[in-house]
Amino acid sequence: MSVEVKIGIDNNPRELAVTTPATGDEVDAKVSAALDGTDAVLSLVDEKGSRMIVPSAKIAYVEVGTSESRRVGFGA
Repeated sequence: MSVEVKIGIDNNPRELAVTTPATGDEVDAKVSAALDGTDAVLSLVDEKGSRMIVPSAKIAYVEVGTSESRRVGFGA
């Protein structure tokens, strides 16, 4: 199961959205390390293998959630 991560960046009206094959616990550990000052950057790899790197000092917020398929239609 993949995890959807949304990152708000200071002084930027848009958020960065990444869907990563990492588990929620792995993403949580990386975010915690970035926000507590252990790591200078938050680095995530998306499902296609692209690496997203955000400086820890510029992170405004991080939203982590599972990327489940949404049901659409009358049978939902």
